[in-house]
Amino acid sequence: MQRNLTHQLVHDLGLAIVQGRYAIDDSFPTEAEVCKQFGVSRSATREAVKMLAAKGLLTSRPRQGIRVRPESRWNLFDTEVLGWLLHSRPTLDLLLEFTQMRQGIEPSAAALVAEQATPEAVAEIEAALQRMRDAEAGFDDALESDISFHTAILVASGNRFIAQMSAFVETALRVSIRFTNAMKGVTGADVNAHAQILDAIKKGNPRLARKKVEALLEESIELIEKGRARDAS
Repeated sequence: MQRNLTHQLVHDLGLAIVQGRYAIDDSFPTEAEVCKQFGVSRSATREAVKMLAAKGLLTSRPRQGIRVRPESRWNLFDTEVLGWLLHSRPTLDLLLEFTQMRQGIEPSAAALVAEQATPEAVAEIEAALQRMRDAEAGFDDALESDISFHTAILVASGNRFIAQMSAFVETALRVSIRFTNAMKGVTGADVNAHAQILDAIKKGNPRLARKKVEALLEESIELIEKGRARDAS
């Protein structure tokens, strides 16, 4: 029970911080005030503050109290922090930066899969692509199947650091895919473009696999840039 209350408090306070309800470097409610406002114990409050400090959102020091840290210090690779940001204020600038980050990782991951992936790893990507085909026919979820394809490639890369990016990528894709699909006026991904990536991987052609992923991400960049230009006009 205590653990659940603590995590709920982390969520509520974290979301409030990301939404700007507490000023940066300004005084934050005291532990006693948080306890009273949220109806939780002092120990749950202290644990929540520690967890938010670990995520880079808060700092707590003697005589200075609890303070909100600048966004530049927030751990955006923390899936909770990223989720709060994307669901409270998902700016096109943030989606652009996320997609640029994907450009630095996913093409290389696909190339690694083409070079060295096991049959079992490739089978996971094939299963994800089949889910995308099923989604086109209305038998699966278009968003979930699209996400599963991209995260399967990260995991199949055989690189432990890249594989651990899958949860982060999944969190952001839930917002960015919806945006780019809406911009294209479609409800699901281009299954053929994803099939070409898998085909390059199965042929053991890392150069082609990299190129196909780069093309997919470049299209997303162009759509986001169009959205930014539209908003600026």
